[in-house]
Amino acid sequence: MPTNYVLKNAQLADGSVQDIQIQDEKIVAVGKSLRADETIDCTGLVALPGFVDLHTHLREPGFEQSETVLTGTQSAALGGFTAVHAMANTMPVADTAGVVEQVASLGKEAGYADVYPIGAVTVGLEGKQLAELGAMANSKAKVRVFSDDGKCVHDPVIMRRALEYVKAFDGVIAQHAQEPRLTEGAQMHEGAVSAELGLTGWPSVAEESIIARDVLLAEHVDSRIHICHLSTKGSVEIVRWAKARGIKVTAEVTPHHLLLTDDLVRSYDSVYKVNPPLRTSEDVTALREALIDGTIDIIATDHAPHPIESKDCEWNAAAFGMLGLETAASIAQEVLIQSGKSDWNRFSQVLSKNPARIAGDQEQGQEIQAGSFANIVLIDPRVKRKVVSESASKSINSPFVGLELPGKITHTIYRGYFTVRDSILAEQGRS
Repeated sequence: MPTNYVLKNAQLADGSVQDIQIQDEKIVAVGKSLRADETIDCTGLVALPGFVDLHTHLREPGFEQSETVLTGTQSAALGGFTAVHAMANTMPVADTAGVVEQVASLGKEAGYADVYPIGAVTVGLEGKQLAELGAMANSKAKVRVFSDDGKCVHDPVIMRRALEYVKAFDGVIAQHAQEPRLTEGAQMHEGAVSAELGLTGWPSVAEESIIARDVLLAEHVDSRIHICHLSTKGSVEIVRWAKARGIKVTAEVTPHHLLLTDDLVRSYDSVYKVNPPLRTSEDVTALREALIDGTIDIIATDHAPHPIESKDCEWNAAAFGMLGLETAASIAQEVLIQSGKSDWNRFSQVLSKNPARIAGDQEQGQEIQAGSFANIVLIDPRVKRKVVSESASKSINSPFVGLELPGKITHTIYRGYFTVRDSILAEQGRS
């Protein structure tokens, strides 16, 4: 069905107020006094390129009780995302061309966002043998990002080979930095709170030592390394050093590591159990500063849905992971805009342009200008909202429920069509 409409008086990332005309999948004009079949008043709204999440767990195939590609991308749309990268820790693992093509096909069928499968680095995420990296890269899914996320590629020989292999097609290895021998049985951040609670600690050095090793390996083979869910002050310092040295490293931070600290674990509420764990207020400050100054390239949600029985249990038995897609933009607004330390341009870089660039997403993260694909999110920055448990996700393990956060996604436009204008929750019969 053809479309032809104008978004009237929308504020762009540079602060200018413009009309945006959209016809079918593309932006056809940006300017003043534009006309079309339909006009949508966007006075007071900020228009940005649709968000791109480089770190999403959609759980399908294999764990559909937690999430499906359909419900996960509906959740993404409510959060302003027009593209998500689906991690490989499914069942079967996304370590072959067949599985990644299945995930990509499910995304097209759902129609709420581009779904880019992330391929496993090793067979079965076991860290012993390289997966079919070339076959996945040459498949219909055209995989360019590879990760064993949930597990660390801890063998330096395997990591070196992976980095060498992906150079041929400008791929990138996304590392879950966790030295397994230093985190056996770990339940939370190692520090004063873990000592007080008597819970086995996850030391910062377990993350930092892997990052230090991997940036040196990336330098040695002249390949690209991406660090998943950076969580410590020391990790920030290593990435900053590596970038200054010219190493091809990029890094992400999650919304929860920008806002929450290990003090919350005193409640023993397993909604706060996550890997890597919530860290200290000093780490949170360092992460925020690094996001603002560009040391950290992007915000990625690490959206990790779990069925209620996996979280509503004793702390030691609970699964690691939190929801993140529907609240990421509000936390980015809190850190970048409400703080007065950054602007909407940086906001757009960390949630849209940079993740698209890192992953090589040609049709995402584009400037709002004539000729670009119409992947756009509209935000009302004036709104303050209390986070509720109702979600498009099949799971409810959000650590932000009850918090008041700034901003509301009013519209998400994916390839010219509204995925969020009327409520997805209403479509699901859940509101």
